[in-house]
Amino acid sequence: MKNLLAAALFALLSSCASSTDKPVDEKKSAALTPPADQPAGAGGILRLDPGFDSLVPSTAKIEKVATGFEFTEGPLWFKESGNLWFSDVQGNVTRQLAPDGVVTEILKPGGYDGTDAPAGSFIGPNGMTFDKDGNVLIAQHGNRRIARRNKSGVLTTLVDRFEGKRLNSPNDLVYKSHGGLYFTDPPYGLIKQDEDPKKELTFNGIYRLQGGKLTLLNKELTRPNGLAFSPDERWLYVANSDAARKVWMKFPVQEDGLLGPGRVFADVTAEKSDGLPDGLKVDAKGNVWATGPGGVWVFTAEGKHLGTIKPTEVPANVGWAEDGGVLWMTARTSVYRIKLK
Repeated sequence: MKNLLAAALFALLSSCASSTDKPVDEKKSAALTPPADQPAGAGGILRLDPGFDSLVPSTAKIEKVATGFEFTEGPLWFKESGNLWFSDVQGNVTRQLAPDGVVTEILKPGGYDGTDAPAGSFIGPNGMTFDKDGNVLIAQHGNRRIARRNKSGVLTTLVDRFEGKRLNSPNDLVYKSHGGLYFTDPPYGLIKQDEDPKKELTFNGIYRLQGGKLTLLNKELTRPNGLAFSPDERWLYVANSDAARKVWMKFPVQEDGLLGPGRVFADVTAEKSDGLPDGLKVDAKGNVWATGPGGVWVFTAEGKHLGTIKPTEVPANVGWAEDGGVLWMTARTSVYRIKLK
């Protein structure tokens, strides 16, 4: 990419139901059989601290499980069925990867119902999560909303406006235990981003939806992206996917659920590898697993860099499976996984 805008776009983005809950519009995708396992050496695992070995075993392999997509994002694992749902942001489709390797279309169009977006636009679905009833919430870029998909496949709008103005393009989302839904709203789904005439808000925010009320928590980040809580929910980590300021922020969560002033948790602005801070997860011990330049960066809660998992493609998001025994990685045209301790 030759300019800052293109680099930010490409690196965005570059993060219940049983096996009997078959979506009504499920279709098989052609020619998407899983390739052979990918040895770790083909991408690489950077080990910087002995503490990393207690998380990622020395025998761990980075496996490429499915490929042939445009820009994968938002991995979401279904514990009862073992299925993995993931987004294709440029392909505008939500897909399912079954344990036997079969890939099917779950929702198409997945993030934008219009037909006027240029080819390659980031208008599709992105982050996904479950609500308390097992419905899937999907951040839809082009539709500029968070949609709820129930187990029958019916889509409804959960939120699409703040103070009467259209959201930019909701990107990633996470629940706090008290029921509040926190999400980020950068402009990636708008063709011209901040300069797009359809952009109604003058900022890119972090929000909380609770009790039907949408509250703006922060509007200081230029490209708020992935987010996750610490295990005790006292901190909210948020990635800033801006090539000019590649940082992960750490915000204190107040008693009322609002955010205090944030501080930089880790700064990788000087890194030259492809990729920006994007999707992230936090494990039960408080370690932060964050996609960024070159791979998945693993930090302690104090910000110490333990190591980096490097698939052969730069990952944009990560997701847990098997109670933390597996980490799924959505990376450009493919979906990867690695087994953990």
